Amino acid sequence: MMKIVHIITRLIIGGAQENTLLSCEGQHDRGNEVTLFTGPALGPEGSLMERAKAYGYCVEVLEDLRRSILPGRDYRAYRRLIQRLNELKPDIVHTHSSKAGIIGRRAAYRANVPAIIHTIHGLAFTASTSRLVNRAYRMLERYAAPLTTKIVCVADAMRDQSLAAKVGRADQYVTVYSGMETGPFLNPEVPRADVRRQLGLNDEHVVVGTIARLFDLKGHDDLLDIAPALCSTFPQLRFLWVGDGTLRPAFERRMERMGLRDRFILTGMVPPTKVPQYAGAMDILAHPSRREGLARALPQGSLAGVPTITYDIDGAKEGTLDGQTGYVLPPFDAKKLSATIALLLQDPARRREMGRCGREFALKRFDAKVMVDALEVVYTDALQLAKQ
Repeated sequence: MMKIVHIITRLIIGGAQENTLLSCEGQHDRGNEVTLFTGPALGPEGSLMERAKAYGYCVEVLEDLRRSILPGRDYRAYRRLIQRLNELKPDIVHTHSSKAGIIGRRAAYRANVPAIIHTIHGLAFTASTSRLVNRAYRMLERYAAPLTTKIVCVADAMRDQSLAAKVGRADQYVTVYSGMETGPFLNPEVPRADVRRQLGLNDEHVVVGTIARLFDLKGHDDLLDIAPALCSTFPQLRFLWVGDGTLRPAFERRMERMGLRDRFILTGMVPPTKVPQYAGAMDILAHPSRREGLARALPQGSLAGVPTITYDIDGAKEGTLDGQTGYVLPPFDAKKLSATIALLLQDPARRREMGRCGREFALKRFDAKVMVDALEVVYTDALQLAKQ
């Protein structure tokens, strides 16, 4: 049995958060003593706090642990983490994402934790943010890396980009693909036909779906750019957007101005347990995000048996096999995005074959048990290194 502490800034509905909870749950089920430190679940994205607290492992909310950079709160969170880690004396501290990783790793180091693990779910220093922010995060990640026993990446691309930015050493890195509960995608609680009927869809409609927060950089703007031409060419096309966020009102106003509001179905906030049934209602999943680690939406679409379309950013090629389970497009090429969607809209046989291949691929790479097994190996290796 190991004593394991996970640290993350907030339990909103999101990929890093779901990954963290599945890790906690799987490790708890195996008899380990698991504690999760998190900040309050603030924001419009929904909360996973109830799920975390109901499972049986220990969950502690630190009010000062926030996603935003707030020096006063950050220091108080750091001091509190040192205190609690000294009291708990864990074998492993596992931090998630940049902010919790920087504060949590330093606190674990100060508390003499034997093995310190950090998962990069997505890099904070990318071309999508300002140069000043990039520079600051690169410096902080370089500072935190020597404190870390092992750095886990959700895609090989994260490792390569981190090493290119001179963050850590190559021997620190290991890729563990982000797992998910695959069963609900294979056998949705609500059948496809029923979900489509509830959404106002008939058998003739062809649905291009998206699973993402309605937020900056998730690619919704690109879909809106290409929607008029696609809707004109394909009268039975419907867009299904699963998720909510701060940009929803702006997106809806734009749909209204284009006269296409009736062609878009917005589910609003959806708990993770209902994502499989919405994915099952789709015919194509499009995820033209501009910044990801490895988007969970890609294996979710594949598990639902539909082809996936994504831009070639970060770990996209590891979540979609180009030409086999879907298409990986040149970054931010909206014309290519439109042409690829059009290709699949008019080729049901290709959609079915790609969906079949995608499901086989996703089951092998993205099942939660596969992830928990891999993390156990990482932890064991890290503890052995600590003894040397």
